[in-house]
Amino acid sequence: MAITTQEARQQILDDLAGATNLIALAVANLGEAFELLPVGTGERLEDELFRPVQKAYGRAKRTHSAFAERCGLPAGRFELPAPTVGSRAAKAFVEQAVAAAAEADRRIAELQDSMLPVESGDAELRAGLGEVRELLAGESTTARQFLRALGR
Repeated sequence: MAITTQEARQQILDDLAGATNLIALAVANLGEAFELLPVGTGERLEDELFRPVQKAYGRAKRTHSAFAERCGLPAGRFELPAPTVGSRAAKAFVEQAVAAAAEADRRIAELQDSMLPVESGDAELRAGLGEVRELLAGESTTARQFLRALGR
């Protein structure tokens, strides 16, 4: 069954909101990890992991709100959630952040593959989605390297 352009745009916004909430979870978990680390290691976490995820979060929120505004639909409200890890170990927070960021990236890729952003979106939306994915792209590898060095 075909959907209307308005329904497709709402689906785009809903899917992007879900991914954005996952990125927010990654930011929250990395923030918790930062608080548990010594200064030098915390600065490394901030530079290598936190900043790219924080930028991806900001870009995802802007992409969502700008597209909603262009379509005359309500924009989502995004807030940082509480971290999800029961452990108080920095490693667990980093691992949860990476998992959330990877799931957000997967969801955005799925949205892009659906062709909805091409058929019912616009160039600005597609550019925003691409930029968010670029910012999340290296998180998994960078986190593995960070975690290997964490125990030393």
